[in-house]
Amino acid sequence: MLSMIDLFAGCGGMTSGFAKAGYTPVLAVEWNHHAAATYAANFGEDHIRHTDIATIRDKDIPQADVIVGGPPCQGFSNLGSRNIDDPRNSLWREYLRFVRRANPSVFVIENVDRFLTSSEFALLKDEIDGYHLSAGILHAADFGVPQRRRRAIVIGSRIGPIPLPTPTHDRWHPVRAVLDGLPERPATTALPATGTDFLGTRVPGVYKSADLHIGRNPTPLSLRRYRHIPPGGGRFDLPVELMPRCWREKKTGTTDVMGRLRWDQPSLTVRTEFYKPEKGRYLHPQWEPGEHGHRVDRPITHLEAARLQSFPDEFRWCGTKVEIARQIGNAVPPQLARSIAEHLRPYLTGGAPTVPTCPLCHTFE
Repeated sequence: MLSMIDLFAGCGGMTSGFAKAGYTPVLAVEWNHHAAATYAANFGEDHIRHTDIATIRDKDIPQADVIVGGPPCQGFSNLGSRNIDDPRNSLWREYLRFVRRANPSVFVIENVDRFLTSSEFALLKDEIDGYHLSAGILHAADFGVPQRRRRAIVIGSRIGPIPLPTPTHDRWHPVRAVLDGLPERPATTALPATGTDFLGTRVPGVYKSADLHIGRNPTPLSLRRYRHIPPGGGRFDLPVELMPRCWREKKTGTTDVMGRLRWDQPSLTVRTEFYKPEKGRYLHPQWEPGEHGHRVDRPITHLEAARLQSFPDEFRWCGTKVEIARQIGNAVPPQLARSIAEHLRPYLTGGAPTVPTCPLCHTFE
């Protein structure tokens, strides 16, 4: 039995993958209450702490075999201001405090790819003692996630060098693997009116995955725009009269804005506002040419985004629609986490390496 601590745990994407690989969480820390409630709904309230990580005392940090976590990355992300003085960037120091106290055999840091070239990562390498570091970029699609998502992974080991895992899949799973068969027309635009007490406060939920298949009410103008976007297309496929002025004047860049997914390819990165096509390539992939071609003109639903992130359908959710979308977009894909967990196991136990079970592979055999 291998124990783990999940820091900046979010809704539990990393814990989900590690738990599938047989690890037992003994502590998780998450500041956002709705995300912490989702974590508790799936993994129990006994070990989740809904608080600022800096308030947890050293004496309350348990020993663990592994620590995982992704310190907030707003200062490193291409989408952020990339302000190195952003106080959220220094939260990796809290991560190191937990490492020093819990004394894990291995720790794993997950972050945006720019993290590896940041001055903060250079400082981290200078401050960590007794651990051999391996760092690089992993592509989620190489590990069975139907999504193009590049993430920086750092593995620290005090039991000898541990390389990053090598890809487990020689072919990528397409969008069709997880979206095909779901109702094309969501029956509702609202989550069920229910609430639950978690961690001392009432939150919306608990919702089953099926509850997350919710639509939106796009304007007539939005619907007219959607109909012009073919699979793999984007804002450049719109007639000039349907383009807002900012798009007419900006003739380069942002190619995935107002984009449509392809059935036969993985999605692009699922971010926190996947329900807004103007934010990325989030339109449903069903589109046929011709005036009467069969088209599904809507953005993907929360359930579809969760599946693209490789969350299992048995996962449960808490929060508002916006909060759950943030949880989905910010999460480490559980299938990627499981691949990392399975890769670490033989180094931690002396056992034989195993290949993580992929729930989608049988679809294409």
